[in-house]
Amino acid sequence: MRLGVLGLTLALAVPWMPLQKTPSADLVFRNGNIYTVNERQPQVEALAVSAGKIVFAGNNERGASYVGKNTRVVDLQGHTVVPGLTDAHCHLAGIGAREMTLNLEGTASLEDLLTKVKARIGRSKPREWITGRGWIETHWKPPVFPTRWDLDLIAPKNPVFLKRADGHGAVANSAALKLAGIDRSTPNPFGGEIMKDRKSGEPDGMLLDRAQDLVTAHLPRPGPGEGDQALLVGARRSLEAGWCQVQNAGSNYDEIGRLMRLFRQGKIKLRIYNAVYGPGPDADRLLREGPILGAFDGRFTTRAIKVVLDGALGSKGAALLEPYADHDTAGFLAQKEEVLLPMLIEAMRKGIQVETHAIGDRANRVILDLYGKAYQAVPARERRLESSRWRVEHAQIVHPNDIPRFARLGVIPSMQPSHAIGDLFFAPSRLGMKRLEGAYAWRSFLKWNSIIAGGSDAPVERGEPMIEFYAAVARKDFKGFTGEGWHPEEAVSRTDALKMFTIWAAYAAFEESTRGSLEPGKWADMTVLSADIMKISEPEVLKTRCVMTVIAGETVFEAE
Repeated sequence: MRLGVLGLTLALAVPWMPLQKTPSADLVFRNGNIYTVNERQPQVEALAVSAGKIVFAGNNERGASYVGKNTRVVDLQGHTVVPGLTDAHCHLAGIGAREMTLNLEGTASLEDLLTKVKARIGRSKPREWITGRGWIETHWKPPVFPTRWDLDLIAPKNPVFLKRADGHGAVANSAALKLAGIDRSTPNPFGGEIMKDRKSGEPDGMLLDRAQDLVTAHLPRPGPGEGDQALLVGARRSLEAGWCQVQNAGSNYDEIGRLMRLFRQGKIKLRIYNAVYGPGPDADRLLREGPILGAFDGRFTTRAIKVVLDGALGSKGAALLEPYADHDTAGFLAQKEEVLLPMLIEAMRKGIQVETHAIGDRANRVILDLYGKAYQAVPARERRLESSRWRVEHAQIVHPNDIPRFARLGVIPSMQPSHAIGDLFFAPSRLGMKRLEGAYAWRSFLKWNSIIAGGSDAPVERGEPMIEFYAAVARKDFKGFTGEGWHPEEAVSRTDALKMFTIWAAYAAFEESTRGSLEPGKWADMTVLSADIMKISEPEVLKTRCVMTVIAGETVFEAE
């Protein structure tokens, strides 16, 4: 057995022997600084595990009684342990694809973007598509979107399509627009916008939300194995980051089939809670066939429908109650009530969870109204448990009058703290100061007794749990900066931040009785960290790393 950073050893190799007769465990963790998120027993030193589940949580002395001749002992050497962290909102295949294509994260300027694209073109065939994701113009000088004409300077022949970090906007060059048949006379599709130059009226290359589909329909189909590889890369990166579960915010049955095959082959160890997109054929199939619950020893579930109701704030597609402060639009809705409401009512009757992307204050108000109509259409006696835990994904800009409605309706705000430390560099110019009172309002939601499920929205953000934890408790950028409109009073305590990524995220997936805290009877899912995030300074949180990820007692990642 290899000796890793935590010094795995067999019980017979150490003098730590049983004190009393107790059924021996398969695995015992000792000498840990273990935060359980169990209010009756918030911190312990040792855990005993059998058949993948915790059978004991307490001190080292009692833990020793679970050691038998075949027990494996892990000496945690004082490392900090938290319940297995959950990313309550990410896009698994997108995480993998980001690593496999042109990754534009951290692009510092328009010139930097063009340099990276030019380098990729130099390694590509003539007229080969160049695709990538991750750029964001917030810190560029000036902070403006790139255009087709910028890309044409370095890519006159290769079609280029580059998604903004949020995925709700993309820039295409002239070659890509021509292949898609987009010109000044092309109408905006419902739920999207073809942005145009104000002087000439020509498309400037920026495509918002469903307008992107006009180009993506012409992208080369992934080659054999590329889809599998994206999922595998995304799963591996998630485990290395310390996530034990990801809640995959939107997929289809083709992807479900690939995931289940990879689980059967033993290639994925990560827990995945999955949602299919709707309205549409995938949602219809889920409503017809019912959910997939706890397959592969509880590691894979599909029981939710993901709805996208508006765009993103950064790309100016979020649906607002009043126009943007820096643009002559109020964003747009991507769904029609006459299509969406019947699906919501059927999901309510059949006990299928619904999670809706809503970023702008108008989108949040509209979806709360529609959820309320679905509740009214289905009497309480006909509803199932799943119908009581519908979600709003992001809930970024919410009118203060609507914040209490989440708790009253039992709707879970599923939020990503890192959005606040990135978006607030441009949110004041997008919204004006007044509307920031309901922006990224975590503490306000908690005051009204909402349960917040915490996520990362990777690959929109980097997808690292310590960034999300830091953002939730500090509400500052990576350098400690906080500016006008950042509302520091909306930061949360470290205890609540930990709950967002453990027990509350488990609750959002109907799994609070089996995971989300470290106590007997629950799965032995643990994230082992290099530092005590509940006590160290805020800047030190960003330096903390995952040194071991454990799922059902199995070490699925260990740092060298």
